[in-house]
Amino acid sequence: MEYKFFGWEQAVVPSINDDYPGVTTPRDLYDALSDIWSPETCAPRMADKWTYENKTLGQCSITAFLAQDIFGGLVYGIERADGNCHCYNVVGDCVFDLTSEQFGNERLDYRLDRNSVQSRTSHFAKDEKEARYEKLRRALQAKCGRQDR
Repeated sequence: MEYKFFGWEQAVVPSINDDYPGVTTPRDLYDALSDIWSPETCAPRMADKWTYENKTLGQCSITAFLAQDIFGGLVYGIERADGNCHCYNVVGDCVFDLTSEQFGNERLDYRLDRNSVQSRTSHFAKDEKEARYEKLRRALQAKCGRQDR
């Protein structure tokens, strides 16, 4: 299967835990989240523009931190022209961005020397963002047949 997210070709790093049965690679996570992403998990400033055709819109940080929970590694951020930060994952030599499709044909700069490591504490200082992350996490657990913990 061919995916459209950045780094899909190398997104085969294994999960570091068994918290989400069936999610063993980032590709599996993308497949699972494709049924879960919604306007409710989208960043509030973008929620009115969210569609099933652009399901990754406004999902970057909560998705990247969830991927970090499952695969380890670091979350990096690309500074956008509007001052916002777009998050993606780096696990060893593997760089992947499960939500890159929201930018269409725009090419983002994933060079690590140009981007900075992102802090969960900083991102989740916004209660709404942590709540969206929890909603996404719980929905993934339910999809994978796990109880919330």
